[in-house]
This record gives sequence, structure tokens and C-alpha cells, in this order.
Amino acid sequence: MKKEINTERAPAAIGPYAQAVAVDGLVITSGQLPIDPSTGSFPEGIAEQTRQSLTNVKAILAEAGVGMDRVIKTTVFLSDMNNFGAMNEVYATFFGEGGYPARSAVEVARLPKDALVEIEVIAAL
Repeated sequence: MKKEINTERAPAAIGPYAQAVAVDGLVITSGQLPIDPSTGSFPEGIAEQTRQSLTNVKAILAEAGVGMDRVIKTTVFLSDMNNFGAMNEVYATFFGEGGYPARSAVEVARLPKDALVEIEVIAAL
């Protein structure tokens, strides 16, 4: 049975979707923009935007009862692949314990609200 996951510690969905869904032993998040849920705005720069996107992911997973160590797959969407190195440095700090998940990272033409990064994950319950 599918269960919708939502928390006020991450930005509310800006469309007709859930922050995440738990189903069949997995938590699947929607893409998380780097929106600070307390201000509704983006931080400056790719490093801080990556940190905020992953902080939002972490809050959603916590609501589902799991930690970042349970993430098995991530997808990183970048508005500019030249930001890959800086994103990667911050990204690595979120996945030290439990090993790194599988990952795809792609450049896209444009992200909602002109974000520099958006990150979605799949985690095991």
C-alpha cells in the first residue's frame, strides 16, 4: 500500500505531487529544490543550494523514519555541468556513513524557479 510522506521541515510541493511516497519497502522522493522551508528562498551558489536540497531530502526521509544511510539511488539535476565538482564536494558529506548510493547526474536545460540543482532519492525502509 502506498503512503504519502510530507513534512513541514522541507518545502511544500509546488504542484500536484507529494514530497515522497513510501511503497513496497522503499521511500521515493520527488525532486528537491534548494528552497529553505523557513524563508521560501534559495541560498546563493551551487554549494549552498546542494546543501539545502540534501537537507530537504534528509528531512523528508526522517519523516518516513529512515536516514541518509538508507539511500540506495540518487538523481542529481544540474543547470550547468560546470558545477559538478562543487556539488560533488557537498554531496559527499551527506553520505559518509553507510556508503555511497548509486547515482546519476545530468545537466538539464532549466530547473523550476531557475535553481542550480535539484536532487531526488530512493531509500530503503
